[in-house]
Amino acid sequence: MKRTNFTGVREFVFQGFSNYQEFQLTLFVVFFALYLLTLAGNVIIVTIIRIDQHLHTPMYFFLSVLSTSETFYSLVIIPRMLGSLVGLSQTISLECCGTQLFFFLGFAITNCLLLAVMGYDRYVAICNPLRYTIIMNWRVCVILASSVCATGFLFSLVQAVSIFRLPFCNSLIEHFFCDVRPVLDLACEVPVVNDILTLVLSLLAITAPATFLFVSYVLIISTILKIASAEGRKKTFATCASHLTVVVIHYGCASIAYFKPKSENTKDQDQLISVTYTVITPLLNPVVYSLRNKEVQDALRKVMGRKSLS
Repeated sequence: MKRTNFTGVREFVFQGFSNYQEFQLTLFVVFFALYLLTLAGNVIIVTIIRIDQHLHTPMYFFLSVLSTSETFYSLVIIPRMLGSLVGLSQTISLECCGTQLFFFLGFAITNCLLLAVMGYDRYVAICNPLRYTIIMNWRVCVILASSVCATGFLFSLVQAVSIFRLPFCNSLIEHFFCDVRPVLDLACEVPVVNDILTLVLSLLAITAPATFLFVSYVLIISTILKIASAEGRKKTFATCASHLTVVVIHYGCASIAYFKPKSENTKDQDQLISVTYTVITPLLNPVVYSLRNKEVQDALRKVMGRKSLS
């Protein structure tokens, strides 16, 4: 690994996918296709929700916010990664690296918290349906969405500032973007307070909302099981099946990435995990909600029907 005096480290170099030189063109084509699908899928979801009056409900409002956040989340990471795969600059300045880390974490944490808010929405809708419109009114929805975004970027700011206040003795990032652990590995010395802070923020951003979602779904499932008819149980569970699918995949990837021991995986395995949560996960949101959600499918058919008639 390249070593320099920390006072001279003003830019970093991404290792990227240099271990797969012969496959870089293939990786570019695959990642570019997935990126286009992610952008198209999330834009379609937001557009459909915007133009279809039947989808102007709290659940779909939060889904549109999540899709918007996922879109920007992808924009922070993937374009630079694609550029490096076709031979463009592998370097990034200290300031740009800090900016990338800040926005990456901000949108990532926002997504985690938004999924928890969507779980609360499903809990109120199923466990307290008579008061649903009162509890989840539009003012509350806007406050929840705004609070989640503000909290996500506040946590991100604290983490980014704590990392980039450290002196750096290395300049080679063994990764394809500025993530927490690869950047911390470049520091001359990582104080214990940084490790504690990273753990605390991970617990607040991942474990706390995941626990909240677990409790919410225990209550939701217990309520569903009390429904007399099998058709009623099936129909009620279908309203949260898409959300539950996204939750399991999203929190599963986040937990593996940020809670595994440092020495447990090789760098190649770490990169595979990172590709999953930066490239694959953002695509799952539109795919799952379009394939598993009947209301979104019906709205999409209506729009396509209007276009074919015009």
